[in-house]
Amino acid sequence: MLLFRSEEHVETWCRSRSLPIGGTLSLKQASELAWIWFRDRLEASWKRKTIEEAESIFESLELKGDFWKLRR
Repeated sequence: MLLFRSEEHVETWCRSRSLPIGGTLSLKQASELAWIWFRDRLEASWKRKTIEEAESIFESLELKGDFWKLRR
């Protein structure tokens, strides 16, 4: 994971390295994703999230685009 100050900075960084822009998310989205993803990790009943559950979480955080699709 790389942190950038703006979407423009992401674009400049990727362009200077001839790389496509992958998935991006705001600091708020990253914090919310971490909370949702790991909040029950220490519970005895914890189970790995399914592809459908993961994609639902991404959608709920408005993480869109091919990068966030786990089913190809």
